[in-house]
Amino acid sequence: MKTRKLTLTTIALTLAFTLSTLAEIPAATATEWNVSLWGKRRAFTEHVEKLAELVSEKTNGKFTLNISYGGLSKNRENLDGISIGAFEMAQFCAGYHRDKNPSITVLELPFLGVSSLEQERRVSQELYQHPAVQSDLARWNATLLMPSPLPQYNIAGVGTAPETLGDFQGLNVRATGGIGKALETLGAVPTSMSATEVRQALDSGIVRAVAFAPHAHLSFGTVESAEWWTTNLNPGTVNCPVVVNTDALNALPADEREALLGSVDEALDHYIRHYNEQTMGAWQPTLSEKGISTITYSDSELTSFREAAAAPIARSWIEENSERGLPAQELYDLVTGLIAQ
Repeated sequence: MKTRKLTLTTIALTLAFTLSTLAEIPAATATEWNVSLWGKRRAFTEHVEKLAELVSEKTNGKFTLNISYGGLSKNRENLDGISIGAFEMAQFCAGYHRDKNPSITVLELPFLGVSSLEQERRVSQELYQHPAVQSDLARWNATLLMPSPLPQYNIAGVGTAPETLGDFQGLNVRATGGIGKALETLGAVPTSMSATEVRQALDSGIVRAVAFAPHAHLSFGTVESAEWWTTNLNPGTVNCPVVVNTDALNALPADEREALLGSVDEALDHYIRHYNEQTMGAWQPTLSEKGISTITYSDSELTSFREAAAAPIARSWIEENSERGLPAQELYDLVTGLIAQ
């Protein structure tokens, strides 16, 4: 009897010790990153959405990207949030704060001659690898992850349509970066504001026209008010990279880092396919449905526009950013050389 009691006691003590030991062993923790975007899910964010899907699949749910549309930061403050580690990933547009990321604003110069999303992607990714660009973003503890390739911007507006380029004189237009500078050469009055503010500004008369890529005209409602659209002004586009907090990237386990970086190309393939097929496929039918008239400028007018805007603005950009200590001429030559290929 005594032997049986001793055995039961021993078993109980052993079990208690085992459970206590197991409780002290840390469970495998999942990695969760917060991602700061804005607006709503749209063509512009499809690569981030796809990236989140791929990363989760490749890590069996151990690494997740929690995407927030405006809940973490204002779009103009996303780079600041990355710098302090408020979130691990974010998207922003270079033209929103040129002084914070001058190196990549070379991609926003007017009339660079980019002809497709595929080309925009290739040129952006090459530029992002330049040491001066990486150092520029490193000031914000940011690592460039992938671009958000966009087509050439055109303008939708209300009121009297600018049937000739001379009609842009005095036109208040929402336009950022190099596009805004190009429109200034036509006498337009560019105003920089974030995409989420544009519909209200157009409806209230703060601006009479908006320079956007087609997806943004659809997503932010300018097509609901617009009366006209320029088909071939094509002054340029904006560059809106996705970046990650460098410390967070370096802290990832090797398999999760590979899942993230190894999914970028597939995410961009999905983005471009979606934009070309769905967004551009819906654009012309939307213009017809809304009764928006189209304006097409003559080759001679566009040639004069390019001559007045492209070279002078590029020279100014090179001079300004050389004074900042950037190899501005080298960056410009890299971009234009890649496009020429």
